[in-house]
Amino acid sequence: MSLIIRSAIFTTAQRTLRIQSRQYSENIVFTLAATNKVFYKEIGVHQIDVPSFSGSFGIKPNHVPTLAMLKSGVLTVHQKDGIIKKIFVSSGTITVNADSSVQILAEEAHPVEHLDLSACQEILNEAQRQMSTATSVDIRANAAIAVELAEALLCAKG
Repeated sequence: MSLIIRSAIFTTAQRTLRIQSRQYSENIVFTLAATNKVFYKEIGVHQIDVPSFSGSFGIKPNHVPTLAMLKSGVLTVHQKDGIIKKIFVSSGTITVNADSSVQILAEEAHPVEHLDLSACQEILNEAQRQMSTATSVDIRANAAIAVELAEALLCAKG
C-alpha cells in the first residue's frame, strides 16, 4: 500500500474518531464576568440569548463553536430552574466552545431590574448634549458611543 493511501486512510480514521467522540450535553456551562461583577461562574444553564454586532443569536447546548463581539443590549439567561434573567451588557466578547461551555466577558453588566429609567434618560440627554457641543472629531466619536449606549439602556428598560 502506498504512503499516500495509508496517510489518507489514517486521516479519515482520525476524523471519524473525533466525530464519534464528541460529547453532547444537555446544559451549557456558562460564565459571565464583567469588570463590576461575576454573574455566573461555570453554572449550568439551558439557553443564552446574546446581542452581537453580527446580530442577536441564541446559544443552546452543542452550539457550533463561535467567537463574537458583544453589542450593547440585553443578554437573556434561561436557567435550569426555569428562571429567566435579563442582564444589560455594554460590550465585550462571546466564546462558545465545542464542549458546550460559554464564556462572556463584558466591559460592564447590570441586571435589567436594577436600571433606573430616569437615570438612563439623564445619561442619554447628557450624551446628546456632549455630541452637539463637541469641538473635535474624537470628542464627537466618544459622545456618539455614549449616545448609542444610552439608547440601548433605555431600550433595555423600556
